[in-house]
Amino acid sequence: MNASKGASSTPGTQVVGRITGLLRALSTTMPEGAGTSVLARMAGLSRPTAHRLLASLTEQGFVDRDQRTGLWFLGPEIYLIGSVAAERYDITESAREHVDALAFATGESAFLSARRGNETVCLLRSDGSFPIRSFVLYEGKRFPLGVASAGIAILSFMKDGWIDRYLETAALETEYGEQHAPARIHEKIAETRQTGYAVNPGLIVEGSWGMGAAIFDAAGQPAWALSLTGIEPRFAAERRPTLGRLLLEHAHLISESIRRR
Repeated sequence: MNASKGASSTPGTQVVGRITGLLRALSTTMPEGAGTSVLARMAGLSRPTAHRLLASLTEQGFVDRDQRTGLWFLGPEIYLIGSVAAERYDITESAREHVDALAFATGESAFLSARRGNETVCLLRSDGSFPIRSFVLYEGKRFPLGVASAGIAILSFMKDGWIDRYLETAALETEYGEQHAPARIHEKIAETRQTGYAVNPGLIVEGSWGMGAAIFDAAGQPAWALSLTGIEPRFAAERRPTLGRLLLEHAHLISESIRRR
């Protein structure tokens, strides 16, 4: 994704877009870190530009670099700012008991994901007792809205006009296949609105299924999602309504606690 794509002529907008693109790219490589070339490619920048911006961010504490390996990492200033912002936006602690409860009740891997712009990012994972796991989703993993069950669940409850504009430009089918073409995503949205929960029938990795339910913020907007992932036999048609009911119950409880804040 090109960080500068869609930048306006407002002074500084292009630089801000490039910096945020690099920081988002870095966040997806944690905790392993990444080299300059990798981050440049992920942010849609030339290597010299990426290196110059990363060096400047390092001086301000937003990025750190391992002098031995040359790999870049998010810096301490990001942690400090994030801890302050968490008081307003972070629901991980209140949601953790629900993620754990879903994993315990179903035996599957349960997750909390948050909407960040046009993406979802996984914040929490809890594994149930079933021994076979799906590793499509993990903490820090990002997907575009409309991809994976959490992204489908959140997108489904956005306003129709916003969804149409997003799908016109997202081109999800380019990276994720024809099952993610706008017409197919609209079908998934209709299904999700009917049942209340989203189903990902192995669309990212064959045989790896997922289900998700949206969590709503105080303004009634879909801002997070709970999801379950596992192998296809564990998501048979006769079991999906039970899994969906559990997801909706826990998502509703979290939404209600947010509304009462």
